[in-house]
Amino acid sequence: MRTIMAIGGHVGDMELTAGGVLASAAVRGDKIVTVALTGGERGNPPDKTVSEYRTQKIEEANQFAKELGGEAVIFKYTDGELPDNEEVRWELCDTIRKYKPNVLITHWKNSMHKDHSLTHQIVNAAQFYAGLASIERALPPHWAAGPYYAENWEDPTDFKPYVYVEVTEEGYQLWEKAINHHWFALHSPSYPYKEYYSNLKRIRGIDARKKYAEAFNIQEREKRIIRNEL
Repeated sequence: MRTIMAIGGHVGDMELTAGGVLASAAVRGDKIVTVALTGGERGNPPDKTVSEYRTQKIEEANQFAKELGGEAVIFKYTDGELPDNEEVRWELCDTIRKYKPNVLITHWKNSMHKDHSLTHQIVNAAQFYAGLASIERALPPHWAAGPYYAENWEDPTDFKPYVYVEVTEEGYQLWEKAINHHWFALHSPSYPYKEYYSNLKRIRGIDARKKYAEAFNIQEREKRIIRNEL
């Protein structure tokens, strides 16, 4: 059994962008851990305060993870106020060491949302800290592969799909059920989130000669194809 950790700036980010891959992995028996560095609470509906919506978002994250048989971790930071400091990097380092994921997924480096761009930086630093044996923490070191950078309509600048991962039929159906726990995915007045990502999964599936797929980018230094001969 493998463990996949998907780390977003807000509750719901990874559930939408990489949720099909996560759900497909869960169907295969892998463990899924979603991590949100903030609650994503500032998209609150008119009948709820920001604080009330944060409580709701945490419950939604837990419900999504439960559908996949996984776990959700939500950091204490506020939507739009994710700090650029070592405290959050060490906190994520310790989270990686705790869950020992085989693979990390997170945001692409360029985004219209500051929390997304900053999450990208935080994840890369935390991955390094978590894997370095000479850094002593409460838990032993652990190296996780990746990160793979998910395709997100808010993170489009210079994003080029590089890795296409199939979303199985069973995984897609599980994702469709699980994502309905997120109020904003269905009811946001500013963007049709579920509709967009449902269609994107189909488009990337066509690109990959599959029914459904999700696309990811990786670090430029990792983009090398090694063969013994042509």
